Amino acid sequence: MIIHSPDYELHQDPYHIENKDRTKSIMQNLYDKNFLNHLNVSNPEKSSKKDLLRVHSPGHVNHIQEFCEKGGGYLDYDTYASPQSYQVALLAGGGAIMAAEKVILGEKWAYSVSRPPGHHAIRENAMGFCLFNNAAVAVEKIRDKYDKKRFLIFDFDVHYGNGDADIFYDDPEVMYVSIHQDPHTIFPGKGFLEEIGSGPGTGFNLNIPMHPGSNNADYIWILDKILPGVISEFKADLLLVEAGFDAHRDDPLSQINIDEDFYSWVGVYLMGLQESMAVILEGGYNLRALAQSNSVFINSLLDHKLLPSAEYKTQKEIETQYLNKDKVSINTLKTFKEIKDNFSPFWGL
Repeated sequence: MIIHSPDYELHQDPYHIENKDRTKSIMQNLYDKNFLNHLNVSNPEKSSKKDLLRVHSPGHVNHIQEFCEKGGGYLDYDTYASPQSYQVALLAGGGAIMAAEKVILGEKWAYSVSRPPGHHAIRENAMGFCLFNNAAVAVEKIRDKYDKKRFLIFDFDVHYGNGDADIFYDDPEVMYVSIHQDPHTIFPGKGFLEEIGSGPGTGFNLNIPMHPGSNNADYIWILDKILPGVISEFKADLLLVEAGFDAHRDDPLSQINIDEDFYSWVGVYLMGLQESMAVILEGGYNLRALAQSNSVFINSLLDHKLLPSAEYKTQKEIETQYLNKDKVSINTLKTFKEIKDNFSPFWGL
């Protein structure tokens, strides 16, 4: 099911790359392709201030609320808030909670098509276009309300979710796995191989930094080497997927060369490993690529039922084309060896 509200468009700066056209383009494309006649689309309820305070400090939550009530502006050099943004951010947190709850209660998948994004927001600060951490808000709500203890967050946004990592860095019940562009070359400058968690959380923060120029073969091969073992061993009660589409080769903020074939593959691949998942939209800033990638991603979650076969490749077709070590770059092979060396004490990679 899709969880979405047109009120997400109220968080808006038309001159910023993270603007209302992002979710608007996704939903319009789903309408144009007749997806919405076959999908349940639900409006989220707002998360409460209590929900935010399970994750963020009172100082941070109150600052964002007061900042917006005073008219908004720029919180830092690239993160803005409009007068309505606090209320919209509550709605984005609520969308993440609703997606997680729907899956806990029996849905195979639920996708919160929301904004502002969340995975850069840390306990004390907004950053990287993010006001509050939507995935963390969902995790803590589910922990508080249900008898669920173990959560795996898989993040395929091109940027490392430093907020997720910061919030759960010493927590062995929340595993964070992120595939992202090499942090030497992109915001936020974190997400290196050696960042593996701390204290009781050591081994539960697994980074897969990809060299600029990495393509479908690199992404598919390395994920196929890492995810099956980690997911089967960790045994999460809930898989949350932070779906960023800014690793697309046409995206203006990155230098990764994957395309719709990857997004068509990753959804059905994850469902084969975990059987159910809650999905939360993160990045993606080329509107055409964002819309098209979402349609093939959602189509894959539906076992390729809605798109004509000419518009996507099946999992088998994609794996036949890309899941080949001979097509993988030397940089990706080196990265996998280093990950295997770092994580061999914790996971059987």
